[in-house]
Amino acid sequence: MNAAVHDDLEAAAREELVQACDLGWRALSPCTPWGDTFEGFSPQGRPVCFERNYMWEDAPGGDIRVEVHVYEARAFEAGVRLVQTLTQNQS
Repeated sequence: MNAAVHDDLEAAAREELVQACDLGWRALSPCTPWGDTFEGFSPQGRPVCFERNYMWEDAPGGDIRVEVHVYEARAFEAGVRLVQTLTQNQS
């Protein structure tokens, strides 16, 4: 993957991660674990797949691990994956 494509996927992943964490721990805890994949466009207009997952970091009711993976449909392995942890005090 060239640098321009990687930078575009990373920008899309960072934007999606902010949105994925926006609700906070309190709103996300009732629906954790959960995840989905949908198609959209990167900041440069590239068609991509967005995968969003919410999982318990260690034990149910604890911190929530938020994972975002953005990739071109033909290149899952070459995508960008970002992770952030929401703690209970980040409600």
